[in-house]
Amino acid sequence: MKKQLVIFSIVIILLSSCNNFTSTENNTSNEKNIPRPTPPKTSGPPHILFIGNSQTEYFVSAPILFKEFCDANNQPMNVDQLITVGVSLQKVYETNKTEANQIFSNKDKDGNYFDYAIIQESTAIALSEIGNYKANVKMIVEKIHKNSPDVAIYIYQGISPLAYTDSDFIMSHNTIRKNAISIAAFIKNAGLLRVGDAIKDAYDGKNGYNYLVENKDNLRYGKHTLHLINDGGFMQANLLYATIFDKKPIIPKKLLLITGTGYYDSLRKQEVTTAISNPNALQEIAFDNK
Repeated sequence: MKKQLVIFSIVIILLSSCNNFTSTENNTSNEKNIPRPTPPKTSGPPHILFIGNSQTEYFVSAPILFKEFCDANNQPMNVDQLITVGVSLQKVYETNKTEANQIFSNKDKDGNYFDYAIIQESTAIALSEIGNYKANVKMIVEKIHKNSPDVAIYIYQGISPLAYTDSDFIMSHNTIRKNAISIAAFIKNAGLLRVGDAIKDAYDGKNGYNYLVENKDNLRYGKHTLHLINDGGFMQANLLYATIFDKKPIIPKKLLLITGTGYYDSLRKQEVTTAISNPNALQEIAFDNK
């Protein structure tokens, strides 16, 4: 788990961009126009790559939780990740260049080293820099395609950086959503991982879920940048499993979850029934957004 401090300038960009949205012009695409990506035929356990920043891994880890769900459901899965907190996809690649070039050169006898890739751009760029968003995703996809030409790609639909109670929450949510849909339509064999939609539905109270626990947000936490905590990470893992395999997973009895939101808190195996406020409601919300 990477719990580095996010650079303050990134925070300023996020906050200022909320009042200066830039989305794709004349974009009438919606997710119904985007076919579900088809993974390549594999000769062994499939392989997935997560590439992104703190929305993928901070308090909780999407790669770890997804692997735990796969293991609990007897679904073999190899997991790789390239993650750097607080930066764009371009910087993620540059920061992890040696490791990235190695995994992008690995070969598999079936012709595709990666069967799935989850690509998550920084919130600031996903929200207000559509040109950079497209260029960065294109750069990453070209590198992945070197050893995985038929990989099924999922563009991570980010979450509004604002609190749910902020009057601009829905505006920023809609802009991030529109931009992610545009990017997915632009990439070969790509679909949408609808994290932002699922989080919004949870905030809206779908399936009886209540995000407030003792007057605190149980989905996300942060003083300047809001990151997924246990409920949000649990739902994200359910969503990813349901999106890829088109079915609800069996919920593991225990998962590697955060013990708190302080600097010295850490990940520990915890009972889902006690660490997650309403696992059944969150799973239903996730499945509805697959």
